[in-house]
Amino acid sequence: MNYNKKGLDFKHKEVINIKDGRRLGYVQDVTADFKTGNIKEIIVPGNNNFFNIFSAGSELTIPWNSIKVIGEDIILVDF
Repeated sequence: MNYNKKGLDFKHKEVINIKDGRRLGYVQDVTADFKTGNIKEIIVPGNNNFFNIFSAGSELTIPWNSIKVIGEDIILVDF
């Protein structure tokens, strides 16, 4: 999959796991290879219950090769 997308294009898209249909959340951030400019991962906040607000590192980091479809509002991943 070779999408010519900017990191900001992913913000606020909902991420859904195609393995079990779970909604994982909305893209919070992306990481990129600074040499090539290619996106390496998308980052989705972890479980949003009250107790996880204070826990660091609760986000999901989803590698680029796990992304299967990028739609207008939704990203489907095999994660």
